[in-house]
Amino acid sequence: MMKLHSWVIGLLCGLLLAGATGCVKTVDGRTKAAVPFGRDKIEGRYERTVAQVFEASKSVLARLGTLNSEDTINKTLVAKVDTRNVWVKVREVDTRITSVTVQVRTRGGAADIELAAQIEKEIALALVNVK
Repeated sequence: MMKLHSWVIGLLCGLLLAGATGCVKTVDGRTKAAVPFGRDKIEGRYERTVAQVFEASKSVLARLGTLNSEDTINKTLVAKVDTRNVWVKVREVDTRITSVTVQVRTRGGAADIELAAQIEKEIALALVNVK
């Protein structure tokens, strides 16, 4: 009876673990295997051009980690910062306002909103020096 009890508990734990993983949509339009729970995106809006925000985002990601890819058509960036996967999307809201969305996931797929907020602040600080 004890072996059966342990087996059932092990099976339930395995099912729970399998149910906790899934896919999340990244800001560059792709999907990634990750834990779908938790907030992983933060957005900032600035009175700057798309080109200025995109260049500031590139410089921040290159300074903080490794810039892996850059899509100049869709204005998205993919980078690694402290073993975290980082995605940045820059888009025009209207003629004067540009939005930047930063998404961060750990290697295991968990959300890291603190690093996303830090990167978004670093982009804002980089924009202060842009004329």
